This record gives sequence, structure tokens and C-alpha cells, in this order.
Amino acid sequence: MRVTKLSLTNFKPYATAEIDLRDGVTVIHGVNGSGKSSLLEAVFFALYGSKALEGTLDDVVTNGTEACEIDLIFTHQGETYELIRELKRSGERVSTRKCVLTGPDVTIEGARDVRTFVTELLRMDAEAFINCAYVQQGDVNKLINATPKQRQDMIDDLLQLGVLEEYRTRAGQARLGVEDVLGNTEGALQNIRNQIKTKEDTEPYARLNNVENELSDVTTRIENYEGEKQKAEKARDAAESTLSEYEEKQQRVASLTESIDGIQNQIESTAAERSTLKEQSTEHRAQIQQLSAQADRLRESLSKEVPTANIIEEYEQQLTENLDEIREKREELRIKQSAYKNQANALSEKATHLSERAETTETEVETLQEEIQSVTDQIKEQKERLETLKTERQSLSSRFDAAPIDSGSASSYVKEIQTQKEEQTTRKAELSATIESLTDAIEETEHLLAEGKCPECGQPVDGSPHVHDLSDDRERLSEYQRKKAAIEEKVSSLTTELAEAQKLVETESRIDEIETTITLLTERIDELAERRSQKEHQLNTKQDAIAEYRSQAESVSADAQTKQDQHAEVTAEISAFTDELSEIESERDQLTELSEITERQTELEERIERLTEKRSELQSRNDERREWLKQQRDERESLKEAVDERAIESAKEQKSNAEQYLEQVTEMLTQLTTKRDRLTSERGEITAEIEQLESLNKQQTQLQQRVDALSALRSETSDLESMYGEIRATLRQQNVETLERMVNEMFDLIYANDAYSHIELDGEYELSVFQKDGERLDPEQLSGGERALFNLSLRCAIYRLLAEGIDGAAPTPPLILDEPTVFLDTGHVDRLVQLVSEMRGFGVDQILIVSHDDKLIDAADDLVTVEKNPTTNRSTVNRADKPALSALQVQVGDD
Repeated sequence: MRVTKLSLTNFKPYATAEIDLRDGVTVIHGVNGSGKSSLLEAVFFALYGSKALEGTLDDVVTNGTEACEIDLIFTHQGETYELIRELKRSGERVSTRKCVLTGPDVTIEGARDVRTFVTELLRMDAEAFINCAYVQQGDVNKLINATPKQRQDMIDDLLQLGVLEEYRTRAGQARLGVEDVLGNTEGALQNIRNQIKTKEDTEPYARLNNVENELSDVTTRIENYEGEKQKAEKARDAAESTLSEYEEKQQRVASLTESIDGIQNQIESTAAERSTLKEQSTEHRAQIQQLSAQADRLRESLSKEVPTANIIEEYEQQLTENLDEIREKREELRIKQSAYKNQANALSEKATHLSERAETTETEVETLQEEIQSVTDQIKEQKERLETLKTERQSLSSRFDAAPIDSGSASSYVKEIQTQKEEQTTRKAELSATIESLTDAIEETEHLLAEGKCPECGQPVDGSPHVHDLSDDRERLSEYQRKKAAIEEKVSSLTTELAEAQKLVETESRIDEIETTITLLTERIDELAERRSQKEHQLNTKQDAIAEYRSQAESVSADAQTKQDQHAEVTAEISAFTDELSEIESERDQLTELSEITERQTELEERIERLTEKRSELQSRNDERREWLKQQRDERESLKEAVDERAIESAKEQKSNAEQYLEQVTEMLTQLTTKRDRLTSERGEITAEIEQLESLNKQQTQLQQRVDALSALRSETSDLESMYGEIRATLRQQNVETLERMVNEMFDLIYANDAYSHIELDGEYELSVFQKDGERLDPEQLSGGERALFNLSLRCAIYRLLAEGIDGAAPTPPLILDEPTVFLDTGHVDRLVQLVSEMRGFGVDQILIVSHDDKLIDAADDLVTVEKNPTTNRSTVNRADKPALSALQVQVGDD
């Protein structure tokens, strides 16, 4: 896998940046803090997203911008892929807006899916990437400082051995699962066996044979009894038929007798009814005579003679018309009466309302006067507060007279000082690391010199140039310490300036608050003045309205009195019409009574006629009944003569005998049927037991087969678990041996002295360094520079092992070294150059190094420079021309 192109927009210190990366060694060069490491971090972040970050996505987007984009193009196994990540700031949160990877016949979208695809493509996740290919700044000693277990996990994961452990664990879990199922199945099998033995002990087949024999005997007896029962039922039915005919004749005779008695009663009742109707006719005639006398008296009392019914109706109609005319007039007067009353009441209420409104308005006037005074007091109070704020604003603004900036620039000034402080702090940290490394080297050299041995070869130091090198190192250490003290003084000064600048920011914030408050107070004063003007206008309006309400109330009261007088006059007229109506209604009531009497006379005469007709009809009905009575008496006598008493007695005896036998045989059949049902039920229960027994036998066979299969499967999973463990142990031992060989090869190539004989790596990945005299050393006992080279050798050996182990199926990513010279002196840097040369010789296509060391720059195939603009605080990246071949190229050619 090789990186071919990287494009950035608003990524960390880069506004825009684009760089093409070629095969060979590329050194990224620039001053501290310029953004060199950010280029490598961009590659790492593009591949693995948030998993490649120690912080959050917010740390990636350039300060002051809202969006960020990383476009990475790389090749893998001859195919080209492009990966684009876009981030967007929303409020205080930064999230991934777009993440797309495109390649040959594939397009992957989404941060999670892209990271999964890259992990599978490169066969390493983010953790494996930094353990193998990416040596981050300050992390050069990571593998040495790790525990053997941590080192074992790192290397096993890189070489895919962790998959075998995962398979072994899965096989073990499967074995445990099979054992659990096997135990449960064996328990179920034993339970089935116990149930089968319990059921076989009850001898269900013998019991079933006995029950079926007994059931057959009972069934035969039931069939015989049922045949005899049918014969008895036929004899009983014949006797019942004879008795039924006799009972029907008896019932007919009784019915005829009852009917004859009923007809006789009807004849007698009808004769009595005819007598009653005759009496009613006599009573009606007497009532007609009484009504005629009453009608004559009513005619005499009327003011007009009404001898006939027609004249009564005409006179009544005339009186009704007179009543309607008088009522209409009275109703018209009542309408006027109601109108005058309503008008008088309405005017009275209006006058009262006007008076009340006058009083209410007077109260409102008093309230308005109080509110106007309150608003006036508020205006005065707000104006006093406004003057106080203006005085404070003038005082705060005067603080900028002696400040190095104008008002409004404090925030930018704070950021500028913070940036300067951060840069100085970074330089201080770099100098501290250099001082520590140089101090360790001086102490080690002084120690060896005290023993009389050369720090490089261990030979006697007489005449050695290293004494002169020690003096140079001490001068360099003194110079670095002086620079560090100057930087610390600068940081302290910037800290004081930053505190003062932050106070100016607070002053600016307070001035802004005062300006806002002044604006609000001015608006509030204008608002209160407008409110006071409105209330004064309302006060004048209401004072004018009070007099108007009083005047209108007096005028309306006079109009109300006039309407009350008119109401009294109309009420008197209505009373006169009411008396006249009473007289007319009295005479009309007498006419109505006379008319009702006439109608009653006519009704009684018609009723007498109907009674006469009904008496004639009842006479005819009785004649018909007498004829029907004779016919029924003749039929009754004929039925009595047709009855045979001896046949009836014989039928009764036959029926009694049959019923007695049926009662006995029914009881016997009931007992036999109950027994048959019991036997049938018992046979069903035994049959069910046999079926259960057969089902249990079948389950026993199936469970036994499953137990056999599970036992075989348990054996297979156990063998599989052991196989994965053995394969992993074998491969790990092979890897340990190969890695130990490669580490020694790399170590021998870069070490020029004979102080160390070899390196050993045991099966648990424990590292040991052996001196020529056979003494074992822990890698941590090496000097700072030696530890760094030792760790780089180990990293490169792992890198080689990974590439050879995969056998070209998945080429490794570029070897990335971020500031590998931090802990190295001049001699150790030379060895690092040699190490890089050897990696090229082993076929590493692309090596990316971040460094400002001149020797590494000279050894590079390509040189990329990074610069930061001090004004914009933005970094730019450019490719530098190399007129001459690098030292590394020469070395590779020589090899």
C-alpha cells in the first residue's frame, strides 16, 4: 500500500494544502510547530477516522472555520483508491458530514463502513497501524516500555495470530456448549428410561386383553336386552293406542257437554241483555224530556230569540266576530302599553347608567392622575440611572488610552498572545527533551571516561577524539539550557501580558453591556414619556365626558316620566274593553250550552233507535243457538253408545305389564351400559398408556442417537480447540525465531561497536540484550540513543516479518517515522540513516519521515518543506528540489 496524494482544507494549521508522495524516502522538513506532524496525522485520520485521534473531531477542524476536508489517494495491490472525509461544525459540536471511499468496482459510504473496509483491506486496524508502520512523535520507545504480554498481543494481532486465539476460544465455548447440551440430553434420556420402566411394570397389554374380553360379554348382553325391550315397547304402544282412542272419545263427549252448557248460558245471557236494552231505551226518552225543558229556559234568558239550531249558530257566529274585533283592539292597546312601559324602563335605566358612568369616570380620573405621577417618577429615576451608566462607560473607555490596542481588539490580542505562548511552550518542551537526551549521553560518556573506556568501541580513551566530542556536547548542553531559560522568561512575560489582555476583554465586555443597557434605558424613557402623554390626553377626555354624562341623565329622566304617563292612559282603555268582552263571552257561553243540549237530544234519539235494532239482532242470534244446541246433544248420545268397556280394561292391563317389564329391563340396561362405558374408558386409558409407552420408546431411541452424536461432537470440538492452540503456539514460536533473527540482523547492521553480542526474544516476547562478556541487559539499561535505535530496529524487524508472513498478499503500508531523532545524538542519527537505508534494501517502497535533521534531509529522495505564516498562523507545504543524489541513494547503490 502506498500513499500517492494528500489534499487538505481547513485541517489543523492548514487552510489548503496538496502534496504528491512518491516512492522512496520522503522527508518532511520545517521548524518546530509548523505543522509537519499534522500531515502524517491527516493520512492516519483519513484511513481510520476518529479511532486515529487522541482527542475529538473538534481538534481537527482549523480554529475559526466551520468545515474541514481530507482527500487521500492511495494504491494497494495495483489498484487505486480515493478516500474523502468532510467534517462540519454545528454549534459546539463537530460531526462527519461525508465519508466516501471509491475504488475499482466499489463505493463505500459512512465513517464506520469505511473504517471496516480499510481494516480488512490492510489487514490491520488503527492500533495495529501505529504498532507496525507509524512511529508517532515521542512514542519511539513504546515497544520496549510495553510489558511482554502487551508486546505479545501487539505482535500476535499484527501477524493474524489473534484470529487463531479467537477460533480456539470459540471452539472451547462450543465444546462447553456441547457438554451442557449433552448433560441435559443424558438427563432427559435417563428420565425417559425411568418412565418406560414404570409403565411396563403395570403390564398394560395384559390389562387391555382382560378389559376387551369383559367388554365383549357386556356388549352381547346389552344387545339381547335391547331386543326384548323393543318387543315390550310395541305391546305398550298398541295398548296406548287403544286407550288413546277411548280417551279421545271421552274428551269429545266432555267437550260436547261443555259446549252444550255454554250455548244454554249464552241463550239465557242474550235474553237478559235484550231486557236491559229495553230499560235503557226507556231511560233515554225520559232524558230527552228533561233536556227540552232546560233548552226552553235558556232561550228565555237570551237577548235575542233563537227558536232553531240554525239561528243559534248564526247568533253565536255574530258574537264570536264581535269578540274577535274587541280583542284585536285590546291587543293593540296592550302592545302600546308594553311599549310605553319598556320605553319608560329603558329610559330610567339609561339615566341611572349615565349617572353611574359619570361617577365611574370621576374615579378613573383620580386613578389616571396617580398613574401620571408614577410615570413621571419613573422617568426621573431612569434618567438618573442613565447618567450613572454614561459616567461608568467613560471611566472604562479611558483604560484603553494606555493600552497597546484599541477598544474592540482585545479578543484578537488575547488569541495572539496565547498563540505566542503555545509556540514558546512547544519550543521549551522540545529543548527539554533534547537537554534530557544530551544529559544522559554526557553522563554515560563521563562514566565510561572515568573507567578509561571509549563510549563507542569500549577501547582505552587515550588519544580518542571522544574527549573533544564530550566538550562539544557540554557546550551544546549549556547553549540549550541558556535558550531554555530565555524561553521560560519569555513564557512568564507572555503570561503577564495574557492576564492584562484578558482584563481588557472583560472591560470590553462590560462596555458592551453598558451600551446595551443605555440603549434600553433610552428606549424605556421614551416609552414612559409617550405613556404619560397618552394618560394626560385620557385625563382631559374623561373630565369632559363627566359633564356630558350628567346633562344626558337629566334629559333622559324627563323622557322616562312622559312614557310612564302614556302607559297609565292606555291601561285605562284596556280595562274598559275587558269589561265589554266579559259580557259578550257570558252570552256566548249560554248559546254554547243551548247548542250542546240540542246535540244531546239528537244523540239520545239515535241511541234509542240503535237499541231497538240490537234487541232484534239478539233475538235472531238466540234462534240460531237453539238449532246448534240440538245438533250437539244428538252427537253426544251417539258417542256414548259406541264405547266398548271390556276392550278398554284389557288394554289397560296390557299396558301395565309392558311398562313394568320396561322399567326392569331399563334398569338392567342402565347398569350394563354404565359398566360398558367404564370398560370403554378403561380400555381408552390403557390404550393411551400403551401409546405413551411406544412414544417413550421412540423418544428413547432418538435421545440415544442424539447422545451418541453429541459425544462425537464434543470430541471433535475438543480436538479443534487443541488444534487451534497448537497451531497458534507453533506459529508464534516460528514468528519469535524469525523476529529474533531479523532483530539481530537489523541490530548488527546499525551498531558499529563490539559491546553487544546479540539479542534474544523468548516465547513470551521478553527481550534481552547480551554483551560480549555474556552479561544479560534489559533494554531499559541501554542509553537513551541506544534505546531509540533498539526500538526502531525492533519496529523495522516487525515490519519485515509482517511483509514476509503475508507473502505479498497484502503489501504493508508506508513506513512512517515522526521525529525519530528526538533522543538521538549525531552518531546515533548516522545509524538511523543506515537503518532507513537497510529498509530500502529490504524492499520497502515508501518511507515517510518528519524531521529537521540535516543528515536525514540529505539522505532523502524527496524533500517536502512546511512553513507557517506568523500573521495568519496558517501552514503551507511545498516540494523542495534536490540537485544532488542523496546519501541514501548512494548507499543503496553501493549495496
